[in-house]
Amino acid sequence: MTPAHQPQTRLAVLHGGDLPPGRERIEADPRLAAVRYATADQLHDVLPGADALFVWDLFSEAVQAAWPGADSLRWVHAATAGVDNLMFDDLVGSDVVVTNSRGVFDEPIAEYVLGLVIAFAKDLAATLDHQRRREWRHRETERVGGKHALVVGTGPIGRAIARRLRAAGMTVEGAGRTARTADSDFGTVVEASLQTSAPGLDGALPRADYVVLAAPLTGATRDLADTGFLARMRPTARLINVGRGQLVDEKALVRALHAGELAAAALDVARTEPLPEDSPLWSAPGALVSPHMSGDVVGWRDELVDLFAGNLDRYLDGTALRNVVDKHRGYVSGP
Repeated sequence: MTPAHQPQTRLAVLHGGDLPPGRERIEADPRLAAVRYATADQLHDVLPGADALFVWDLFSEAVQAAWPGADSLRWVHAATAGVDNLMFDDLVGSDVVVTNSRGVFDEPIAEYVLGLVIAFAKDLAATLDHQRRREWRHRETERVGGKHALVVGTGPIGRAIARRLRAAGMTVEGAGRTARTADSDFGTVVEASLQTSAPGLDGALPRADYVVLAAPLTGATRDLADTGFLARMRPTARLINVGRGQLVDEKALVRALHAGELAAAALDVARTEPLPEDSPLWSAPGALVSPHMSGDVVGWRDELVDLFAGNLDRYLDGTALRNVVDKHRGYVSGP
């Protein structure tokens, strides 16, 4: 993809109040005619005439609202791995190329998931509670090695999770768009569906001690973890969601936790973020809520800008972009 007039390339940056670090090197690029910054309520003024858009406001819906003014846009880059907020019909049906920040979050999220597994197995939350109450209460805890995990989502994040869990001695299988065997990271991959004639979730969920949701949000994965999904899990199993909040039917999850139908759930994402103060998830038995932080390690913002800057060089040079999203699937296809 080659810009028609490189010296005239105009870049718009959508931000939520905090500007990207190291933006000065982007602004100084002589191949850019202009770099304009906008918050969500300003984007409709900045988007007209822009050739490229850097979405730094990580979960904003502003692009869809301002889309009628996208008269020159050719490329949108998201500073996230998930791009569900960009997959609206007008953009999907356009010639605009979408890229994402795949690769930045893989290992941090995998480490976070392993940390949650260890915290559950070793009952660390109860240990902290006993310490606060100055109680010396001995208990036996579980092994991590030998436990079985089902990772729903076989993209780079899911693969990194599988490798970490295997390194801790767990057995792992995946659930993805297509069933297969002899996968390099998962071994067996079942189809991520309850309605399938292929090996699917019906058989995989009852086998799992831990079910990890790391799938992108698409039409096929929305509300995947519903009443039927949760009912197929073991009562001793734990659910971990590091994908998108909309993967889980939160009302069904709260009911299952209160009924003792599964042991615990760790949710790093929620359907509404921040999670409302009156959400029953805060106090549901066995629930562990964190504020969408599993991939956010020291220096992550700099990595996001580095990735975008590299892709901007490719765009301005007319070479192939990294992390091109298949807009009809809603994620980057391939390995």
